[in-house]
Amino acid sequence: MNSPWPFDQSPDTAAITMRQILDGSEPILLVTHDADDHGWQFIGSSDANTEDGRVVALEEIAAMDPTVLEVADIPPGWWAWRDDKGLPWTREERSPQAWDDED
Repeated sequence: MNSPWPFDQSPDTAAITMRQILDGSEPILLVTHDADDHGWQFIGSSDANTEDGRVVALEEIAAMDPTVLEVADIPPGWWAWRDDKGLPWTREERSPQAWDDED
């Protein structure tokens, strides 16, 4: 029996990721659950930039790397990161300043 879907949005909800994750050249090392729109972002090891950004369904990310299900319960305004694939996730609430620094 499959476990219930752990994200707070449906499996077909759009999420942001990077070309490098989709082509397999980088693992997911940073997961953010945005405070403003409750969106999800899945970032690799290189600096995220607009040119590399891609939109995928949450279920696609979960299928590519099921370890993201371990952090699917982080609340909006939080992020989780790890140093490498296979290592444990660290979770933390992002300060409002951290969100502002991305703009």
